[in-house]
Order: sequence, then C-alpha cells, then structure tokens
Amino acid sequence: MCIRRESGCGAPCEPVPSGDNAWGAQPAKQPSCTMFSRLSKLAAQWRRIGLGLVFPPRCAHCDAELEEPADGIVLCGPCRESLSPPGWSYCRRCGGIASPAYPQLDRCEWCRNTRLHFDTVVSLGPYHGELKSAVLRMKRPDGEVLAETMGILYYHDRLNDVLALNPELVVPVPMHWARRLHRATNSAELLAAALSGRLRLRYNPRALIRCRNTLPQRDLPPMKRFQNVRGAFRLHHSAGVKAARVLLVDDILTTGATCSEAAKVLKDAGAAMVAVAVLARAEGDQFA
Repeated sequence: MCIRRESGCGAPCEPVPSGDNAWGAQPAKQPSCTMFSRLSKLAAQWRRIGLGLVFPPRCAHCDAELEEPADGIVLCGPCRESLSPPGWSYCRRCGGIASPAYPQLDRCEWCRNTRLHFDTVVSLGPYHGELKSAVLRMKRPDGEVLAETMGILYYHDRLNDVLALNPELVVPVPMHWARRLHRATNSAELLAAALSGRLRLRYNPRALIRCRNTLPQRDLPPMKRFQNVRGAFRLHHSAGVKAARVLLVDDILTTGATCSEAAKVLKDAGAAMVAVAVLARAEGDQFA
C-alpha cells in the first residue's frame, strides 16, 4: 500500500515499515506517483503509434485510408466537404436553409408562423446526400466512431456561431430507456460529449429524462409530431439548469417539435437561454 495516502495511488510501492525502529530509520525511497503516471501515458502513446503503423487510420465515413487525421477529424477531404457543405447559409431561428424572401436570416417561411420554445438553432447542413447517410448510420452501434467524429467536425466548422451564444451547459436530447436498450446507442449523447469536451463546457447527459416512450416521429405528419412529444420530457432533480445558457444537442431537426418540447422543460426550470446544436436540418417531406 502506498504510504502517501490511505487509498493508495496505484503505483507499485514498498509496504509500510513496521517494528520498534520502523520510523527511526531512513524510510525507503518510494516510487514517484507522478513518474508512474507519466510512464503510463508514454506507454499508451507508443501503443497508439504502433497501432497506427499496423492499422493506418481510415475515414470514419467512407473507410478510405488516411495519412494523418487533420484537427483530430478522422475524415478524408471529400467526405469532410460533403458532410459540412461550404457556404451553407441557414435560418438562425430554426436552422433551415436561408430563404431569399427573408435575407436577415433570423426567420424563414416555415418558422415565422411556428411557436418554438428554443431561442436559436446552429445547423451543420441540410439533411440529404452524404450528411443524411452519416446521420442514419450514427443511429446504429457501429456508428459511434462516426458520431464522435461528427461532433468534432461540428466544433471546428461552427465554433464561432456557438461561441457567440455564450453557452454554459451542454445537454443532449435523451432517448427513452426502452428505445436506448433496443438501439444500444444514442448519437445525440455522443455528439454532445464530443462537443462539450472540445468547448470545455459543463456537460450533463442526465439533465433531461424521456419519461414517455413516444411513437417514432418519422411515422407522423408534421403537425402530429408536436402532439406526440407533449409531456415526453421531465427534468432530473440535479440538472443544474437554473439561469444557465444551455446548448441542446441532437443529430437532426425536422419540424423542431422534439427540441422545442425539451427546450420548454429547460426554460420552465429557469434556463436563461436554450440554443439547439444540430447536424442536419430536414425540411418538407424529409422525415427522419
């Protein structure tokens, strides 16, 4: 047992001396806890390098071999561009494609007549093509690496828009426990974890609880979706959202019904602001 503290440090130390002269003699020099930690980190680093030589990194989306992931984003150049379309201009209210009829970007033809409880949306791109394919794959257990990678991509490409909101707390849109058991993964939670880690913000994946197992939104027409999720969320007692500026994270937003209902619960609990961070924005008949 390490004599530095009762719980031990995990380093291989000599036993505590015993006997009449145990503490009169010069104690044996103990291995440094800091040195042991550094050696462990160095060994892990060399292990990663060795694995990289044997198994070169591959694109998380198309599986193409990569020379060196840029900015920690495990995507090839073509996939990175298709998953985060350059020049994507979106409505600041709902995240949809900016309409020429509303060039101020703070409202669009769809959301100007829709009551939404969140304050704003920051979207990465439209729900079609490669981004749609990535979002659907992220919903499966074998898409976890892709989900984490997309979280990092979102951070790099939407950093300025997110920082302008001054968020303090990151919260993912939760799944009902039964659906989580069936899917074995929650892509919104993986996205939120990656994003909060890069932003160095407080992260609470249990702030919201999905207390009702609703029908899949994709099976319902747009207006029925708001009714479907009404009362589907409740706040955890230790959520810590009062007066906080919350970044609510999900993989896709279509009508905004799910995020709006989640935002309502957060606002009712005293959240000062709720912004939605979402990868893909679907519109019209693009039901996720």
